[in-house]
Amino acid sequence: MADLKLRKLPDRTPVKLIISVTPDLNRALCEYAAVYKEAYGQEDAVPDLIPAMLARFLESDREFARRRRK
Repeated sequence: MADLKLRKLPDRTPVKLIISVTPDLNRALCEYAAVYKEAYGQEDAVPDLIPAMLARFLESDREFARRRRK
């Protein structure tokens, strides 16, 4: 086994998901992207923002984290 400080990186192969959302959710996501652009001065498409949004949601869900540790 290598004696490196950096461990072997996990699998980072992207997985493509296709989802359908309601028109209301789509509008909200587009509005969020506009607010994101105002805040950071960078335009990112909704599909580019969704992975980060989902990751942040999962990171902030304490019950999910508690059950995941079991």
